[in-house]
Amino acid sequence: MNIRIRAGAVASAAALVLSSAVVSVVAAESSPVQSSPVQSSPQQAAVHGGQGHGGATPAERAYRDLLDHGPKAKILTAAHRAQWRAAPENSVPAVLAAFEDGAEIVELDVRLTADGVPVLMHDTTVDRTTDGTGRVDSLTLAQIERLRLREGLGGSQAAVTDERVPTLEDAMRLAKDRGLVNLDKGWPFREEIWDVLVETGTVRNGIYKSDAPVDQVQEFRSTHRDAVYMHMVTDANMAPVEQFGDDQPVAYEVNFDSTADAVARRPFLDRIAGKSRVWSNTMWNGLSERMTDEASLIDPLRGWEALVRGYRTTIFQTDDVVKLERWLATGVGDPLPRGGVRVQAEDFLPGEGVGYHDLDTANRSNLQMRPGEGVDIQDLDGAVSLGWMRGGEWLTYEVVVPRAGTYEVSVRASSPYSPAGAYTVAFDDGTPSAPVAVRNTTSHAKQELQPSGVTQRLTRGTHTLRISLPEDAYQNWNLDYVQLDPVRR
Repeated sequence: MNIRIRAGAVASAAALVLSSAVVSVVAAESSPVQSSPVQSSPQQAAVHGGQGHGGATPAERAYRDLLDHGPKAKILTAAHRAQWRAAPENSVPAVLAAFEDGAEIVELDVRLTADGVPVLMHDTTVDRTTDGTGRVDSLTLAQIERLRLREGLGGSQAAVTDERVPTLEDAMRLAKDRGLVNLDKGWPFREEIWDVLVETGTVRNGIYKSDAPVDQVQEFRSTHRDAVYMHMVTDANMAPVEQFGDDQPVAYEVNFDSTADAVARRPFLDRIAGKSRVWSNTMWNGLSERMTDEASLIDPLRGWEALVRGYRTTIFQTDDVVKLERWLATGVGDPLPRGGVRVQAEDFLPGEGVGYHDLDTANRSNLQMRPGEGVDIQDLDGAVSLGWMRGGEWLTYEVVVPRAGTYEVSVRASSPYSPAGAYTVAFDDGTPSAPVAVRNTTSHAKQELQPSGVTQRLTRGTHTLRISLPEDAYQNWNLDYVQLDPVRR
């Protein structure tokens, strides 16, 4: 295996890590690891956390695990807006996919329709995620049921699917035997939600959450004795936590944009972890400082592992369920397939007109990693990527191929646009390939590995690879890395 990127990864880590987490860089010649998703199970040895409790159903096991805050508690995975990488966010298929991919908890967003029905919708309007417009609370259930959800995280250029907006009742019936549901944004509608949980027999599946005054929370809990509750806490509301006394929430969602915050320090974390779980959000910068999903893929000690070791985390809310589950089982962040080659986008060869061509002379992005060079290098929630991609630009990389064979080119890219852009591939100053379209990932910051279909027979040793952006194609996408995967015959 040859992972040429690691010299660049060290620089990337140095530029991005502002936390007290330990930085560790995986050796370039470590043992090959297959990249297929890993499904965790009670029988499978876990690298991090315990094996968890038994139960008749996955939901029962997840509930018992949630209540366990001991030193050998299983680390739990919460899928942010369900598995939106496989289906529209907050949709029925996304809920099913999240549980199938190993999450014990799905995070779903609850709003009320004009006629008082809880439905799944993150925003106050339906504009971003559906083919309709208007506030959720101004539309009836019948009107909302006529809408169709957009792919992934939505956006005006995301494709419209055949999926409908689910009701909370739909979601809870799906979760009943499968796992738990984090009822985000639902505290103002807690009574309407309670009626759904009682009706569907899922009181133990639903996790209420809020940062409401403790006396308000305790009043609700006293009259809804079986309600499962998690409290959201920052420096602004950490003092009233003491008011819970011995009647602690099952978990605390701890949010901090700096590790200097009081809620991020061990005295506070140790105190709440003694009787509750600590829930960390790793979707983007500012939730757990810079300890994100993307930083974890470069090095788990920059993200997930740092939170377990230093911040008492035992529940992760993530946008990368499969990769987090794989890390829990193997300790590996973003492994390279056996025999593959990966080059980080920022590791292009030096020299304008030699290693790259950029249409403007300045780095227009937020990481000044290569002073004096005009390529736009940026931090996308922990990923070091190239942005401001424009037609007529190109990048050249040196790749070291471990053995002769045929390889397929893939790029890890992101864009909320359709079309997002296109590129060609050329090896060793040869003829460029036909243009390859970059797919819409429904977010600038959410990257996906996209196979190109371009294959090349390569000898063992050093080659050059050029990525060129056709001038006649619209270009607005970000590039994380380029990967060569051996074609298995």
